[in-house]
Amino acid sequence: MAGYFKSVKAEFKKIIWPGKADALKQSVAVVVTSIILGVAIALIDAGAKFLLGFIL
Repeated sequence: MAGYFKSVKAEFKKIIWPGKADALKQSVAVVVTSIILGVAIALIDAGAKFLLGFIL
C-alpha cells in the first residue's frame, strides 16, 4: 500500500498545472461554447416545436 501512495506522489509531481492566464482563457472558452450550444439547442427545439405544431 505504501508503494502505491509513493507512486501516486511521484505522478503528481509530473503534473504541469496551467498558469492563471491559461486557466482564465480556457474557462472563458468553455463558458462561451456552452452559451453558443445552449442557444443553438434552444433554437432547434423552438423550430421543432413550431414544425410539430404546424403538422399536428
